[in-house]
Parts: sequence; structure tokens; C-alpha cells
Amino acid sequence: SLTGSPVILKILQNWVPRVSHYFDKEHYTYVGHQIVIQESIEHFGAVVWPGALALSQYLESNQEQFNLKDKKVLEIGAGTGLLSIVACILGAHVTATDLPEVLENLSYNISRNTQNLNMHKPEVRKLVWGEGLNEDFPVSTYHYDFILATDVVYHHGALDPLLATMVHFCKPGTVLLWANKFRFSTDYEFLEKVSNIFNTTILAEFPESNVKLLKATVREN
Repeated sequence: SLTGSPVILKILQNWVPRVSHYFDKEHYTYVGHQIVIQESIEHFGAVVWPGALALSQYLESNQEQFNLKDKKVLEIGAGTGLLSIVACILGAHVTATDLPEVLENLSYNISRNTQNLNMHKPEVRKLVWGEGLNEDFPVSTYHYDFILATDVVYHHGALDPLLATMVHFCKPGTVLLWANKFRFSTDYEFLEKVSNIFNTTILAEFPESNVKLLKATVREN
């Protein structure tokens, strides 16, 4: 069951597109910092999708509601790393995760955009949804204040492992922030599954981009 009435927002065009033949370098500005993102056309995960822009913008504008300073933040499906970089600038201890083939570009973007900043050094780790969670991220050791996920739901076969991954990391006290472009019935079916498991609120909607931003927390018995 979904609660709350969402704010209606627009994704602001706060970047300057620069086009090159193979790699696009996109220039963004968040929290007063210029962020340069290298995209790769070879992988889905290596392009900046609208959910990442929406959640980056929302975190920047709602720092009192979601204060990331000194908090432990895990991003699943971090892609190009834009959102992890923004969380880092906002003062979080960030762990950015994705599939092995995306990690090189992800690491490059994160180190390039955070190396000269006085902040917690972000970590980049491999995470295949639903695989090796108890071995690689045992609950006894790893507790996160925030789980961030953007545009992780689209036409792919890993929706059940994705849900299992969210359940693994979302413990009492953890806030899951998930922004997604809603296009297909499968997107809404996944939302329904999330709502059945967690206390779920739609925080914001970006109608022009079909993006919804949700907050989910564990149901306390």
C-alpha cells in the first residue's frame, strides 16, 4: 500500500551536453560542483538515465529531510556513478556497486570527480543482484543508512534477484530511495511487489520524464 501524495517536479536541465564519436562526456552541476561523466555506448549501465538525474536533484534540494552527511550509503546498479558522486559531495560514506563489466567506467568517473574533494573516499564494488550477498555483504558487518537505486527496473530477467537484493540490504533503520522511469507493466508489477514488502511512499513524480521517486522502509513488527 502506497502512502502520501507526491510532489510534482521537473528534471532541471542542469547539464551541458557535449557529443563525441564514441564516448560522451556529460557535464553536470550539483551541490555547487561541476561533475563530468564519461558514458559508454556499450553497456546499459554506462549511460546516465533520468532516474539518476531525478534523485540527484531531489537529494540536493532536500538535504534537511535526507541528510547524507557521515551516513553509510550503498548504491545498487550505480552505472556511470553520477548519483554516488552527488551522495559523496553531500558527505556520505558511499559504496557504489554494479556488474563487473561496468566497474571500470564507474571507478573512473567516481575517482575523477571526487579525488580533490575533502570528503569520505568512496568505494566501488562488484555486486551482481541476488548473488553472493551473504558472503560479500554479510548483514553482521554491513549496515547502510540509505540504499539508492535508479532506473534499475526495465526489461530484464533479474527483477526477482533485484528485489532479493533490496530485501537483503534494507534493514530496520535503512531508507531505500528508488527512482525509476515507468514505462512497462513490469515496472508497475515490481512497484507492487516492493509495496507489498516495505512501507512505501511516493515522494515525487516527474511527469515529463515518467519518473517516480519512492521511499521504502522495512515494516517493523
